[in-house]
Amino acid sequence: MATIYYEKDVDRTVLEGKTIAIIGYGSQGHAHAQNLRDSGFTVIVANRPGSANARLAEEHGFTVHSAAEAAAKADVIMMLLPDQTQSSVFKSDILPNLAEGNVLMFSHGFNIHFNQIVPPDNIDVVMIAPKGPGHLVRSEYEKGAGVACLIAIDQDYSGNAKKIGLAYGLGIGGARAGIIETTFKEETETDLFGEQAVLCGGVAELIRSGFEVMVENGYQPEVAYFEVLHEMKLIVDLFYQGGISYMNYSVSDTAEYGGHTRGPRVVNDASREAMHEIMAEIQNGSFAREWLTECLVNTPVLKKMRERDHEHPIEVIGRKLRKMMPFVNPKEV
Repeated sequence: MATIYYEKDVDRTVLEGKTIAIIGYGSQGHAHAQNLRDSGFTVIVANRPGSANARLAEEHGFTVHSAAEAAAKADVIMMLLPDQTQSSVFKSDILPNLAEGNVLMFSHGFNIHFNQIVPPDNIDVVMIAPKGPGHLVRSEYEKGAGVACLIAIDQDYSGNAKKIGLAYGLGIGGARAGIIETTFKEETETDLFGEQAVLCGGVAELIRSGFEVMVENGYQPEVAYFEVLHEMKLIVDLFYQGGISYMNYSVSDTAEYGGHTRGPRVVNDASREAMHEIMAEIQNGSFAREWLTECLVNTPVLKKMRERDHEHPIEVIGRKLRKMMPFVNPKEV
């Protein structure tokens, strides 16, 4: 069983008197910086000058530094840049400004696990990874709750790396919900697999395929949209509240029976074999190499797939329908 830490297990004094630098004021960065400040810690922010996120940080009351300036001023440095840019910023701006005993932190293990960042031996290397997007980390904190986090230690030079990580997790609200002990390897590989095989890849492809099959069989695209995409939120909310059993308890007997007997025909042994292949590509580093190569040539494949998705009929009809449903708080890219 995993070890889980809560507020009662955390000594916040290990961060008192220290300066925490948040490198990157994006999705996670804005939440970490504001939550830590509201928790009483000293926080500075680094972001590209003149960018929208730099302006947002200033609106939130922060003075925006360069990454190099922030690293030189800080005791604790949290890297919250996109995975593909962390290595270059670390080498050019962070590494030259690290001092013995500093704490280098991450919210995802990608760059450490795949050796894109190799820290010096005389610092702590810690991960605090919220299990939710930044806007949720912020909104849950503001409500007096929190988003559960993972903690991992790659280097414990000071002997206090875990205590410091837990205090940081407390500062962003994670200790209210629970901070689960893991490793950089486990967090990285499970996070990538979950995204690719289930959350961002598997579910999206299942929705698109279901929509296409319904339309190909002559059903109206508006009806198909509601059946396979709009109602997904209802099912996911049931999963979130009580797991798969609670979902089955909450839907009709017809839906439960149909799901039990037909679901395994869609997600079957062939699907599981594909999942094993995806996991192997993550574990052996081939996905990481593929992604970093894609970034080196300015992400042409990713851009093409974004364009394809944007013009897919389920997206076209969805944009039309969501405009008629202001209660869903529609968002468009």
